[in-house]
Amino acid sequence: MTERIAIIDFETTGMSPAHGARAAEVGIVVVESGRIVDHYHSLMNAGQPMPWNIFQLTGINTAMLQAAPPAEAVMREADAFVGTMPMVAHNASFDSKFWVDELQRAGCAAPQPFACTVLLSRRLYPQAPSHALGRIVRFLDLPPADKAHRALADAQMTAHLLLRMQHDLQTRWHIPQPAHRLLQHIQSCQRQHVPALLQRTSELQTQPQLPGMLDA
Repeated sequence: MTERIAIIDFETTGMSPAHGARAAEVGIVVVESGRIVDHYHSLMNAGQPMPWNIFQLTGINTAMLQAAPPAEAVMREADAFVGTMPMVAHNASFDSKFWVDELQRAGCAAPQPFACTVLLSRRLYPQAPSHALGRIVRFLDLPPADKAHRALADAQMTAHLLLRMQHDLQTRWHIPQPAHRLLQHIQSCQRQHVPALLQRTSELQTQPQLPGMLDA
């Protein structure tokens, strides 16, 4: 399928912008036609130090942030890179909040719809022992990250997870066009109703002469 989707991951100084946390690093990967085709990555200086516990997790220290470009400039570049592409994140409720908050600080709108690979994983792979990014990647035998808990590496892992999901929707469920809009439908569907949704979508997409239904 030819739809371009942007997968994003942030490393941050805390858990929520509502509590004063800021983004410290952004990684964005673009997928199209079943493969990764582009990426964007930058550290960003939002004027905050990196807490010790997050430094221990990510390896990003305060000196690295102080040497990074201003957060507003990075976010304007990220906004131009993403454009109107729909977006995906692993635990999108986290990353989408920082995306919106940092774009607003940079004077940019954030119209992009989000899909969440955590929610999708729970519905498409209910047998998985965990839906944490590293563990679902190992469960599905996908390429691991070179350096976990860094924005670009985690975005790349999420991209491979998304591509696997789209591949499985095409091959197991016979859905020719598993577009972003369908991913949003799946993640909001109750788990027990997902097979019926996918069966109905397959029938709609494979029946001839049904314009407007390919991204149902």
